Amino acid sequence: MVPPVDVRLAILTVLPVSFFVITALKKFIEKKQNRPSLPPGPPPLPLLGNILNINTKEPWLTYTEWRAVYGDLIFARILDQEAIIINSQHVAEALMDKRSRIYSDRPYLATLAPYGWTFSFVFMGYGDEWRLNRRLFHQTFRPDSSLKFRPMQIRRAREMILNLIDDPEHYHSHFATFSSSVVMSAVYDYQPSARGDPRVRVLENVLDLGLRVMTPERAVILKIFPFLLKLPDWCWGSSMKCDAQVSTNRINEMMDVPFRSASQDMAENSLPGQSSMVAENLRRMEKRDEAFKPTFETALKNSAATAVVAAYETTSSVIMVFLLAMVFHPDVQKRAQAEIDSVMGKDQLPTFEDRASLPYVDAILREVLRWEPILPLGVAHRTSSEDLYDGYFIPKGTAVMSNTWAIARDEKRYPDPCHFMPERFLDINGKLTDDDPAQYVFGLGRRICPGRYVADASIWSGVVTMLATLDISFAKDDQGKVIKFTPKFTTGIARRPDNFPCRILARSHVHSEFVDVLRSTE
Repeated sequence: MVPPVDVRLAILTVLPVSFFVITALKKFIEKKQNRPSLPPGPPPLPLLGNILNINTKEPWLTYTEWRAVYGDLIFARILDQEAIIINSQHVAEALMDKRSRIYSDRPYLATLAPYGWTFSFVFMGYGDEWRLNRRLFHQTFRPDSSLKFRPMQIRRAREMILNLIDDPEHYHSHFATFSSSVVMSAVYDYQPSARGDPRVRVLENVLDLGLRVMTPERAVILKIFPFLLKLPDWCWGSSMKCDAQVSTNRINEMMDVPFRSASQDMAENSLPGQSSMVAENLRRMEKRDEAFKPTFETALKNSAATAVVAAYETTSSVIMVFLLAMVFHPDVQKRAQAEIDSVMGKDQLPTFEDRASLPYVDAILREVLRWEPILPLGVAHRTSSEDLYDGYFIPKGTAVMSNTWAIARDEKRYPDPCHFMPERFLDINGKLTDDDPAQYVFGLGRRICPGRYVADASIWSGVVTMLATLDISFAKDDQGKVIKFTPKFTTGIARRPDNFPCRILARSHVHSEFVDVLRSTE
């Protein structure tokens, strides 16, 4: 019996499709068989990958433990996201620096848009929008331009000392004001008040909520359950939606108010001596084509806000770690003060011209960056194409994380790494060695922090001025007993100590007349 016409047509249709599918499957299997193996890593579970094995609050600890088993280049899966963890500076430089054309993108973060963080070029994908944002930032904060901020950094550091002497209990608030004052002035020509400035408070609130969820390990929750953003407010599990809305509102206020104010000031005040990143670029924008102006203005607004956020978080967090180190290591503090006194005497305060004469202070700075890294995993990169490294295959679209924590806690490089020991960065002659944690804590490749020069100068000016003028120690209770404590840290993309009890007093030679001189220079 001859098959009906429609059956014969169906057979003729299925045969070529089947041939195509079989051929494609065969090529896929051959390609997979001939492809080099992935880097070593823990065996993943179906669908879940390795997510159940990861400490999502402090993932760098898990990745550092894995290094003992799998080495410096580890492959893992976080649900459907393939990830590479790098546990050595050598491998990080080999990939992120020397192959930056492949390793400069950013992975998708499900929390980025809902929480309002798409403004920051830190998280932007590698492309034209990122280039424009970064170029605007770089024009203001490149190495030669950043030198002009140094007098202001010294002045602001001394203002911080006065606040710490007058009100030591709220030290973190004073660090926040110091950290944001330099960059707010540079970006918006705005001078924050010494205490309780409203714009500084808005900035603190933005970071307190947003940075906790800007990691691949945290964002995965929203990636799995996107419906959490649509739950009614009364429903269990709606807190993420509420937090996202609050975060977005705070970010809009943080961006809109100072940008609008700076724009109005520029329009109303034509004095050539008054300038800022926003004002200078708005003048440049006037010469641009009309069609490009909205794009340029948005990029300027974004890069300005990024500068303020990054400067605040970096500087204030590092100074918090410094304060913690001085409480627990008074011997380090005394040695640094002796170095400063020997160079400056007790009637002058250090400036940037004295930095080369104070190597032990710089060694403290390096040890602060190494001892408790504020960005333990940096910001994840993403491969834009396949790669082959050291015989291992790295797929396109892989999230790549440089484990700063593991690099900084490498026992072969840093013996007794948990101990705070600035001497590890000095040679037998008391001079600084070539090992500088700034070479890896500020990122690598094309995504390296473009504000690192201003950040370094702000941190140094704050630290050296505190050492020169203050004694920092454990707090004591009403009976005069030392208040012992175990440090706790915030978690998220950034990490810093929570507030802790301590005692901050003016050094004995910082008498009232000296303080009056400081006040007169405000």
